[in-house]
Amino acid sequence: MDDTFLIIPGYGGSGPAHWQSRWQQADPRFRRVEQRDWWRPVCSEWVAALEQAVAASGPHTVLVAHSLGCGLVAHWAAQTRLTIRAAMLVAPPDPEGPAAQLGIDGFVPVPDLPLAFPSLLVASSNDPFSSLEHAHGAAQRWGSRWANIGAAGHINGDSGLDDWPQGRALLQSLLD
Repeated sequence: MDDTFLIIPGYGGSGPAHWQSRWQQADPRFRRVEQRDWWRPVCSEWVAALEQAVAASGPHTVLVAHSLGCGLVAHWAAQTRLTIRAAMLVAPPDPEGPAAQLGIDGFVPVPDLPLAFPSLLVASSNDPFSSLEHAHGAAQRWGSRWANIGAAGHINGDSGLDDWPQGRALLQSLLD
């Protein structure tokens, strides 16, 4: 059975220059989990949307989360009974650091439970929304493999990554 990839954007929804949007455009196996309001995230609503998307896509689902989407995956994983194949968690923000100013309702505290599926957390050494220490700590608490890709900002559209081939290779390493 082929994997289904669910794109899980963070705050603002990942615009057209974002690698998540580029992956979705390039490969029909990638589908976006839509949220009612990308600019006023409510954790319980976002969790419900993710639960519905995973239920529809089945156990061969691979989550590809960015930024606040990583916190969403942690909240979802702490509540769901559904199973997935794996998750790639890219640039998780520190919700008690600079991201706290964004008005993210219900995302704090982020669950500290080990995830019940293989995961890879990818971080940047100069992410304005998270320190390497915060990201590495999240990887340890979630039981995720860890990848520091160096100075790549928030690993988003502003980072100039285009299709981010390094990210596709990291995703493939998670699945191999």
